[in-house]
Amino acid sequence: MSGRLKLKAPTNSASNLDDNVNERILSECHGIYTDKEKGLVQLAGDLGLPLLPPRKKITVMLMGNHSAGKSSFINWYVEEHIQRTGVAIETQGFTFITSGRKRESLTGNATLHLYPHFQKLQDFTGVADYLSTEISSSRQKKFSLVTFIDTPGLVDGDMKYEFDVEEALIWLGDHVDLIFVFFDPMGQALCKRTLNIVEKLNEKNNEKLRFYLSKADEVPQENDRQRVMMQIVQELCKRPGLNKCGFDMPTIYIPDPAKPSRCLNQIDEVCQTIEKTINQTVQNTLNHLERDAEVIAERIDVKLAEDSQQVIINRNVRIKHWLFGFLGYILPFCFLSSFLIAYFLYDGLAALVGEEVAHAIFIYVDIIAVIWGWLAGDNVLWGIFVTLNLSLVFILLSKFYCG
Repeated sequence: MSGRLKLKAPTNSASNLDDNVNERILSECHGIYTDKEKGLVQLAGDLGLPLLPPRKKITVMLMGNHSAGKSSFINWYVEEHIQRTGVAIETQGFTFITSGRKRESLTGNATLHLYPHFQKLQDFTGVADYLSTEISSSRQKKFSLVTFIDTPGLVDGDMKYEFDVEEALIWLGDHVDLIFVFFDPMGQALCKRTLNIVEKLNEKNNEKLRFYLSKADEVPQENDRQRVMMQIVQELCKRPGLNKCGFDMPTIYIPDPAKPSRCLNQIDEVCQTIEKTINQTVQNTLNHLERDAEVIAERIDVKLAEDSQQVIINRNVRIKHWLFGFLGYILPFCFLSSFLIAYFLYDGLAALVGEEVAHAIFIYVDIIAVIWGWLAGDNVLWGIFVTLNLSLVFILLSKFYCG
């Protein structure tokens, strides 16, 4: 898109207030997820739930043939000359343009670290070497809530890229909020490479796609613009995946007071689309926060119920452990003690412990004698064998319930 950057008047206080509220909501929601001690991501991880924090900004990817005006639009929106523009293929990689406290530039690995949602880009051979980030301190329009991705200019023919640009663009299309497709009316609008990628993006992301006829002021006659637009729409409709779509293609260009044009400029609609997506993202983020909190609460309830059930199971296991352990050790002790007591005379035992206690002890000895007679019969060794084996079985059962 041609023309100089137009400096806008300062936004009004109501608009600033809306931006601040939206920015604060997204930032605080992000903090609720990412707090290291009490964040939802940490809590969900402890419960075995995979969870990603929401982004603080929406992401808008701009694509199209080379010299379609993508970089110029970004410069106009930010009101700062961030991206190089011109007729040459200036953008050969992916450039993230975002807001920050100060102006700085980042490259490959730093870009991936800054955008964890896009770290899988490093899996595409060669892409990591062509990633960069431009951080601007601009607060114009809604830039504080937007990250733009300026993509390589697309051309047909023998033009070779250092990576699979089609695969990378399609993957990015799944992970951004908006996809702006700029068609240049000056000879490159029907770039087949662009149309092929648009067709594939439309398969899963048709709701994100927006089409614009850029540099519209460079076509002097209205009928010529209409003809170009008709050609583009006809070419798109020839595609099997696109022929059911209704195309809306606003005409846009960079406004330049020094170069007035009678061409209808709908560039404000682009800004409105971004603003609408920001508002929708804020609402979606709040909805996701509510749903994630409910899912985590439900999982906590399940875990508490499971823990309560496990407490009952553990208690029963401990009871069995102590019961079998008691039987395993008390059985031989009972027989051994009864044999020892049997050697005492009743009168001597009564004098030692009292009449009532001695009577109770001899009743106990009589009971043990009956059990022993039932176990051993006439064979004392058999009785000892059975007693020791029963004791061993009880001890093994106790160990089993212990472990």
